[in-house]
Amino acid sequence: MMLIFEISKKGRKSDYLPACDVPLSALPQASKLRKDPPKLPELSEIELTRHYTRLAKQAFGVNSGFYPLGSCTMKYNPRVNEVTASNPNFMGIHPLQPLESAKGCREVLDLAESLLCEVTGMNAMSFQPAAGAHGEYTGLLLIKKYHELRGDHLRTKIIIPDSAHGTNPASAAMVGYSVVNIPSDANGCVDMDALKKACTDEIAGLMLTNPNTLGLFDPNILEITQLVHACGGLNYYDGANLNAIMGKSRPGDMGFDVVHLNLHKTFSTPHGGGGPGSGPVGCKNILKSYLPDSIMIEGRKPESIGQVRSFYGNFGIVVRALTYILSLGSDGLKAASETAVLNANYLMHQVKEYFPVAYDHVCMHEFVLTLEKTKHDKNISALDVAKGLIDYGMHPPTMYFPLIVHEALMLEPTETESRESLDQAAMAFKAIKEKIDMDPDALHAAPLSTPIGRPDEVNAARNPILRYTSK
Repeated sequence: MMLIFEISKKGRKSDYLPACDVPLSALPQASKLRKDPPKLPELSEIELTRHYTRLAKQAFGVNSGFYPLGSCTMKYNPRVNEVTASNPNFMGIHPLQPLESAKGCREVLDLAESLLCEVTGMNAMSFQPAAGAHGEYTGLLLIKKYHELRGDHLRTKIIIPDSAHGTNPASAAMVGYSVVNIPSDANGCVDMDALKKACTDEIAGLMLTNPNTLGLFDPNILEITQLVHACGGLNYYDGANLNAIMGKSRPGDMGFDVVHLNLHKTFSTPHGGGGPGSGPVGCKNILKSYLPDSIMIEGRKPESIGQVRSFYGNFGIVVRALTYILSLGSDGLKAASETAVLNANYLMHQVKEYFPVAYDHVCMHEFVLTLEKTKHDKNISALDVAKGLIDYGMHPPTMYFPLIVHEALMLEPTETESRESLDQAAMAFKAIKEKIDMDPDALHAAPLSTPIGRPDEVNAARNPILRYTSK
């Protein structure tokens, strides 16, 4: 497919802009104006439309087919949420206008806070964080503030299991904490003996995802949070996997003091493509006064960690999430998580006939395959299988994560997939297994059905071409 610059022809245009309805204002003479005009592509309207239509056809999303990206909850999002968020009364609002003229927006934020606190078992919530990792950072700032105001400055470490999301240790480091890594036990959960040894008076808190990135609900979760509390630390819940437990179990009831949610995953908003996202942070009353302040609402709070983002966060994402929650209700949210777990176990039991499961227990919303033996015996890697699945009309699962599983493929089918689509996915894995047994080298060239085959990813990473240069 040609680049938009390559189909450009000098002099072609499609500028149908309305007449300017405000006075023109010339730039100051002192301004450094560019000497040459920007090298923008020049196309007619039909050329422009066709170009972006071709691009859209090459993009794979949940509307295109099965999208089992693990730990990312790539589920179909109802269009009604987009209709609500695009309401002109929400779209046309300005964050600096008087609060009296934006009472409806304030009601959205208050109602969303109330409902999400009910779902998580928290007492208060801030919508400022712009995404999940930003929520992690904000939650850890709350924990740090808590210890600092108590004069407990020796707590400089955060406990993080080896099955954690990769952003957890990065967020802890950004806040100034060092990380104490806890290994997993033989069942894929937190090693309790290692945790007990780690719980010292240097521990500021624990960051934990439950169910974890292996898709397993830790049976020792209450003892885990009690151990951390007993040594004076606080418990942080990474809410990336809440899709497995919403309506069934609450982080607050498990002993967690602070939680972040990924509204752009669990609660039905666009996910991927760089955003927009929303990672609200909820907390118990002991941390409530430290939440990011919104000076437009209540003014500065002396104990607050301050603003972590401008205004109220990504408000449109909150509107979408609230629409989703109100549409499903409490019974619907519970049914969604139950179906997510059912779908994951259904697919796991089919696929494990062809590829082994890393931890072969009843899973929650996702599971992890290991192709370590396949790599050793047939020289077929997780990457080869992932590329091969593309030829069967599905997006590849997450590869090589979590790191504690060698040659890992992580699948999260989500609750919005039908039994038929899961059966088709299982048949794709069966076909891949048969191909490996008969002609394994064929998979090294996959995918064969896409506009671009397998690129040289190492060269692309080391020598990226980031701007177009005319020949």
